[in-house]
Amino acid sequence: MSVVNDFTIQVATVNGSGSQTANLVLLRSIFQMGVPVSGKNLFPSNIAGLPTWFTIRANHRGYIARKKEIDLLVAMNPETAKEDVLSLEPGRTVVYDEPLKLNALRDDLKFYPVPFDKIVAEVCPDAKLRRLVKNMIYDGVLARLLSIDLAEMEKALGKQLGKKPKAMELNGNALKAGFKYASENFEATDAYKIERLNKTAGQILVEGNAAAAMGCMFGGATVVAWYPITPSSSLPESLIGYLRKYRMDKQTGKATFAVVQAEDEIAAIGMVLGAGWAGARAMTSTSGPGISLMSEFAGLSYYAEIPGVIFNVQRVGPSTGLPTRTAQGDILFAALNSHGDTRHPLLLPGSVEECFSMAIDSFDLSERLQTLVYVMSDLDLGMNTWMSPTFTYPDKPIDRGKVLDEAKVRELGASWGRYKDVDGDAVPWRSLPDTKAPSFFTRGSGHNAMAVYSERPDDYQNNLDRLARKFVTAKSMVPAPVVNLRNGAKIGIVAYGSSSFATEESRDQLREQHGIETSYLRLRAYPFTADLDDFIRRHERVYVVEQNRDAQMLGLMKMDLDASLITKLSSVLHYNGLPIDARSITDGILAKEGK
Repeated sequence: MSVVNDFTIQVATVNGSGSQTANLVLLRSIFQMGVPVSGKNLFPSNIAGLPTWFTIRANHRGYIARKKEIDLLVAMNPETAKEDVLSLEPGRTVVYDEPLKLNALRDDLKFYPVPFDKIVAEVCPDAKLRRLVKNMIYDGVLARLLSIDLAEMEKALGKQLGKKPKAMELNGNALKAGFKYASENFEATDAYKIERLNKTAGQILVEGNAAAAMGCMFGGATVVAWYPITPSSSLPESLIGYLRKYRMDKQTGKATFAVVQAEDEIAAIGMVLGAGWAGARAMTSTSGPGISLMSEFAGLSYYAEIPGVIFNVQRVGPSTGLPTRTAQGDILFAALNSHGDTRHPLLLPGSVEECFSMAIDSFDLSERLQTLVYVMSDLDLGMNTWMSPTFTYPDKPIDRGKVLDEAKVRELGASWGRYKDVDGDAVPWRSLPDTKAPSFFTRGSGHNAMAVYSERPDDYQNNLDRLARKFVTAKSMVPAPVVNLRNGAKIGIVAYGSSSFATEESRDQLREQHGIETSYLRLRAYPFTADLDDFIRRHERVYVVEQNRDAQMLGLMKMDLDASLITKLSSVLHYNGLPIDARSITDGILAKEGK
C-alpha cells in the first residue's frame, strides 16, 4: 500500500555539483501538482566539495516544518552514502548511484540503482558539463517512481532555466532519460506516491530573504549599507535587484536610492544611522557576528534617538559558530544590545509573508519610535524555500512619526526641546537637516531635554526614565501576538519565528496521539503586550519553545513579567543547528509532563 502525499525526500550530493537546479525543479513539480511542500538546504560553509543535503517534504495536511524521519533517499555522494543509508528506518526507499553498491548494506530497504554516468554520457556530449547535468537524471527517475507528472517537471525546469536554451535542452534530455530508464528497469511499486491535490492555489514559493527585500522596497528604504555575511547576504543582494528594476528615475535614468557595501559591519551601521539622522529610511542586514560589531552604534541610536532598521538573519553561534546552520540565538543580545541600559524593539516574523509585511512595518516603527528596530529572522526562514499565500500590496501611507514641520514649530514655539516629552507618550519631536525646523546638537553623551550637554544626575536619570516610558509606548505600536485558545486546555505553548510551523504540527500530535489539548500564543514582537500576561494566567503550565540553549526569550519574559506568572513557565529547547521539528517539541513537552 502506497503512502500518498505524505513523505520526505532527502537528496545527498556534493556542494557545487549543480544539484540546486534539480532539487528546485523537483520541489516545484510537486507544488505544481497542488501538494503542499517545503524545501530545506543543509549546506557546508565552504565554497564547494563538502556534503550537501536538500530535503523536500510533501504533506497533504499542509505541514511544512522539517520532519525528522527521511522516507526516500537519493544518494549521490560517495562520502556520506553509507552513513545516510544506515540512518534510515526500515522500509524506506533509496535511489543511488549504481557503482556505490549500497544495496549490500541492508536488506530491509527498497533500493533503486541508477547508472548515472552511463546515462548522462548518452545525453550530454560535452564531458565538462556532465557533472552539472547528471543531477537532473534523478528527477526523471523520481518522476517515474513517485508518479509525478513529467510535464510538470518540464514546466518547473522552464521556470528555472527558461532563459538559457542550451542548458534547458541538456537538462530536459537528462530528465527524460532518467524517466525512460526508470520506466524500463523498475516496476512502479514504490511505497510513496504523489497524487494531484488542489491545496497550493494562490500560493507562491519564495525564500524569506527575498520576501524581506521586497518589503524593504515597499517600505520606502532609500539607503542600504551592508557587509556580506551568511545567511543574510541574499537579502541586500535581492533588494539591489528590486531597486534597480523599480526605483530608477524614469526621466533621468538615475537611481533614487543609495546602496553601499561597507568595509565592515561597524561602517555599515554607522552609515545607516547617519542616513537616518538626515531623514532617509535606512537599513542593514547581518547575522550574529555583525550584531556584535554594531553594539556601540546601537547604543548611540538608542540614546541619541536615531531611526534605522537591522535585519538579523540568525545563525548558530557563538563566535564564527556554524555559519550555515540555523538558530534563534541572538534574541536576548539584540533586545539589550549595547552597554548600559538599552532596550530595542524586536519584530519576529513567523513566515515569509511576515518577512515581507514586517519589513514594511519596521521602517514606520523605527521612525515613530526614533530608534533602531531589529527584524529577527533566521537561516531557516531566510534562506530556505517556503510555500506562502501571495503578498498583499500595501495600501497604508508611510508614517514618519513626529517630524517637525512649520505648523508644528509655530504650535510648540519655545517649548520645543529635542528630547522633551510634550505629548505624554515619551516620544519627542525631531527636526530634520535642511528644513525650516529648529536645529539641535545630536550627541551620544549626557544631555538634557533641550539637547544641551549635561552631567547633572537628574538630567541623566530623567532622560533614561523617559526612554523607559517610550519603550512602554512601543507596546501599543508593535504587532500583537497571534493567540489560539482551546477550551479546557491546561497547557499553553508560546513560540515565535520559524518555530511556529513545527509548533502547530506538534499541537496536532499532542491532541491526536496523546489526547492533550493545548492553547498557543505566537509572539510577533518585543516589547511584550498584555496579551502574553493574559495567556499565561489562563493556563496552569506554559511551555516556551525556542531554538537556543539558554532559553533567551524566556529570559526576557522573566525580566518583564510578574513573579506569579514566571513560576508557570518552562522551556522546550532545540539547538543542534537543524531546523526545529514537531516531534522534538512533542517529545519535549511529554517529558516535562511525565508521559
